[in-house]
Amino acid sequence: MATTSSGGEPEHATADREIVMSRVIGAPRELVFEAFTQVRHLSRWWGPEGFSTTTRSFEFRVGGAWDFVMHGPDGTDYQEWITWREIVPSERIALLHGESRDDPNAFESVLAFEPAGDETRIVMRTVFPTKELRDEAVEKYHAIEGGEQTLRNLAAYVAELTRNDTGRNETTSNESTPKGAES
Repeated sequence: MATTSSGGEPEHATADREIVMSRVIGAPRELVFEAFTQVRHLSRWWGPEGFSTTTRSFEFRVGGAWDFVMHGPDGTDYQEWITWREIVPSERIALLHGESRDDPNAFESVLAFEPAGDETRIVMRTVFPTKELRDEAVEKYHAIEGGEQTLRNLAAYVAELTRNDTGRNETTSNESTPKGAES
């Protein structure tokens, strides 16, 4: 049986238009999934090193959108828009990511959250509309390095949540809410 992309194309047909990366994160997949699906978490880790994120609106549901701005370390603002296309809790997220709702150059990403013992392997597969757009993302915007940095930021953030959660569970319930776990 041939593997297909979320668009129904055979995987080999998209190989020159895709970027695939993965990382093992030292936390259960439910927590890693939560960090990807709640805006209170996303704003703490999303983006490459030196970037920050301002959310305009966020609705995590199939057909919902995340409208946000990424602020680069050089002061450049990048308008971003993500529409959620498929959500399988704790297992998979498919999304369309562009500069705006109707961006003709938007790319598709599928994130798989795979259990790996007490850890989680996250696999991110991104497919661009054309090879040229993929190459531009890699060469001009450093998409591979940026993606790796983003996953590293996620791993560090989830590790912080895990440490804080463990510490909170070992102390009295009168302690303050862990950093990053505020409502």
